[in-house]
Amino acid sequence: MYKLICKDGNAKRGELTTVHGTIQTPVFMNVGTVGAIKGAVSTMDLHEIGTQVELSNTYHLHVRPGDEVVKKMGGLHKFMVWDKPILTDSGGFQVFSLAKLRKIQEEGVYFNSHIDGRKIFMGPEESMRIQSNLASTIAMAFDECPPHPATREYMVNSVERTTRWLIRCKNEMQRLNSLEDTINKHQMLFGINQGGTFADIRIEHAKRIRELDLDGYALGGLAVGETHEEMYRILEETVPHLPEDKPVYLMGVGTPANILEGVERGVDFFDCVYPARNGRHGHAYTNRGKLNLLNAKYELDSKPIEEGCGCPACKHYSRAYIRHLLKAKEMLGLRLMVTHNLYFYNKMMEEIRDAIEAGNFAEYKKKKLEGFASGED
Repeated sequence: MYKLICKDGNAKRGELTTVHGTIQTPVFMNVGTVGAIKGAVSTMDLHEIGTQVELSNTYHLHVRPGDEVVKKMGGLHKFMVWDKPILTDSGGFQVFSLAKLRKIQEEGVYFNSHIDGRKIFMGPEESMRIQSNLASTIAMAFDECPPHPATREYMVNSVERTTRWLIRCKNEMQRLNSLEDTINKHQMLFGINQGGTFADIRIEHAKRIRELDLDGYALGGLAVGETHEEMYRILEETVPHLPEDKPVYLMGVGTPANILEGVERGVDFFDCVYPARNGRHGHAYTNRGKLNLLNAKYELDSKPIEEGCGCPACKHYSRAYIRHLLKAKEMLGLRLMVTHNLYFYNKMMEEIRDAIEAGNFAEYKKKKLEGFASGED
């Protein structure tokens, strides 16, 4: 159940009540693709850095260790020892991005595993069954991720298929949630809006899927090669046609600036690999932009990554030490960088929620963007 607490312009401040706890929105979901955050970050760490939602991947967990294994272990929450909400994406994006050989048909997609090459079939029902075995809090509908750029004709046909698949997902989830041996009988379903950069196709699709009265709605197929301006335009045109009383999720986005722009246009949920991936490569997010700790100028720098930051890395360690760890390829260096970056994102979302409640989000956004542009210190 989603409750809209208040709005500041189009920015929404809400909360989504789930069987695994209440999510305060806007929220950034911390990405743990195979049931773990890359960089040796534990679920105990996630509690410490203010994580509300962990996101895992249906396709990757289906391939390894196998969703049946996770079910036998009591579901993903028990398996990875995490008691807060988990969102699982449907596997659709990975099928279309990782599989070198694939064949799209009405029933679903035939493809080869990127790990061992074995043949796999995934369609709406299969994706729902896998996600039910994982017992995540929120399951994503199985959709087709069209290539960018795609012709208008291709996009129209693709979106129509995604709609038919969404109806099948909804029906299968209702069936699964009624079964005796289903671990999470309150699993939620979010549908995905597609249409590339064709605003009219996006709007028509939004109108169609909102009739299905799902638990939430996502915008997929963005941040795949179009410009930021195009993405913001699509959000401006599409989000008003999705229900205001349901959460809106912008998939795979993004940078701190992308998030601020998305919130301004009515988005509630975000996820992205950037903070963890950039952290593992020595890049730290701060209120004055990104720092590359591999730079020689930090060799004797006794300051924390960011003054005043409450993350475990900044509370205890210097830039010089973390730089040394990264240079020595010590796992602790990656762990400290990833925890800092995820803390930074989680803290920024908390500030965003406070700013919307205070009615000064526009001022907050302006100051934040000016800070990011001010450069390294």
